[in-house]
Amino acid sequence: LARQLKHGYYACVSYTDAQVGKVLAELDRLNLRSNTIVILWGDHGWKLGEHDAWCKHSNVENDTHAPLILSAPGMKNNGARTDALVEFVDIYPTLAELAGLPLPEKLEGTSLRPLLDDPKRTWKPAAFSQYPRNLSGGRHLMGYSMRTDRYRFTRWVQRDDHSKVDAVELYDHQTD
Repeated sequence: LARQLKHGYYACVSYTDAQVGKVLAELDRLNLRSNTIVILWGDHGWKLGEHDAWCKHSNVENDTHAPLILSAPGMKNNGARTDALVEFVDIYPTLAELAGLPLPEKLEGTSLRPLLDDPKRTWKPAAFSQYPRNLSGGRHLMGYSMRTDRYRFTRWVQRDDHSKVDAVELYDHQTD
């Protein structure tokens, strides 16, 4: 069953990749690529048996490591990949800057435009995520995670009282 589920997942990824290629090819054919921004992102990563779990929705690395693909006019490094930490809150300021739109004064997130020009540059020191967990006995927790280049730290607190810490997790991605 695991092999069949992985096969289906990889087929889905391949199909999606092919469709993105078709969109970009059609933009080229219509001469629209020079003024069109295309962005593809997923709302989550996906576990394929890691941590004895399947699917999504937790604060572990697999679930928070989501796809983000961007094609924009004038990109200096088309097809390049970055290992920089980015967050979904970075999408709006990026699109606004690429489209030449003004940004509100108070805005979370950072435009990724500099990464499009230099994918190897130094970037954010951390990315943040959160996800709830319901435990037996009616306990409702919220997990707040911080991911750096090396570590992931998650703090689990009671949802109705954030001062009550239920558990903490620390992962060193260089050794585990």
